[in-house]
Amino acid sequence: MTLNILFFTVTIKKRNITLEEAIRDQQAMDAYEQAKTRVLDAQRLF
Repeated sequence: MTLNILFFTVTIKKRNITLEEAIRDQQAMDAYEQAKTRVLDAQRLF
């Protein structure tokens, strides 16, 4: 899909990812959520 807006062209393509990339991305998101939860729990103590 291509959109022409003034002098800019925006092209959107579907990105294919491998199973390994999907697993790594999910693990990174899980680690981020756990870290965020720990920070929020620590803030509640004060």
